[in-house]
Amino acid sequence: MREIYEISDRFIEAGDANSLLYEPLAGGLTYRHTRRYELDYEGEKTAMEAFVRKTLLDEISQDLHAGEDAALKDYGFALEYGMKPGALDLEKEAILNYYRGISAPGFELKELRIRQRIYLFGGKGDDSGRFVRDICNAAIHQWKVLPGHV
Repeated sequence: MREIYEISDRFIEAGDANSLLYEPLAGGLTYRHTRRYELDYEGEKTAMEAFVRKTLLDEISQDLHAGEDAALKDYGFALEYGMKPGALDLEKEAILNYYRGISAPGFELKELRIRQRIYLFGGKGDDSGRFVRDICNAAIHQWKVLPGHV
């Protein structure tokens, strides 16, 4: 089975998107960042969800969104990126090592994919190439631009 969880910061407001770029853009774009976890597993869904809540989520300062739909709304476009298979992903390795140390997790974690999402507000997607160029590294990242949800 596959479950997708997207975690966003509850108290951090949208920031100036120019801080993500080498050369600033006009237009006042803002952004919010989330982390998206895709888990392929077998076993008890409740045990897997408890693992996610305990390991990946800070329930005080973060919100957990389950499912494929975007966690945020009203964005011009979003950039989703993550490590290519075989590239060193320290966060993924730390999560997998923690999972392997649990004596009876109640589920078998078959695969874990971690993606970053940057939601951009105030644009129409025509500037997406600049964000891909300045944020993603073709040697280690896979990415896709998601159309807006305005």
